Amino acid sequence: MPTSSLKFIIDVGVGKKVEDFLYKSGYDVLSVREINPSMSDIKIIGIASKDNRIIITMDKDFGELVYNSGLTHKGILLLRTENCSGDKKVIILSEILKNHSDELEENFCVFSKDKLRIRRKRS
Repeated sequence: MPTSSLKFIIDVGVGKKVEDFLYKSGYDVLSVREINPSMSDIKIIGIASKDNRIIITMDKDFGELVYNSGLTHKGILLLRTENCSGDKKVIILSEILKNHSDELEENFCVFSKDKLRIRRKRS
């Protein structure tokens, strides 16, 4: 079981293996794929904000929405893992949670080229 109370909403492109991994690890998980696969990014951000959920996505449009449109969020993890298998995404996410779970909330995080960049929310 996780030691934190992190809650997630998983965007469609991330994949079922990641959803299953988080669920089996004891996290509170919502799946956009199961709710409405064609849900807009703005609606996803709205649900995530209302329910205090961190968005896990592969969609770069979320950066545009939060930085240029000023939409508030509980945290966004953008996985730039377009060529990775579901199993590899699970390994990556497992390492991120192991080493950075306390930095995901309220921040915009991007995993790319084997590195996690964390853009902290301005106070």
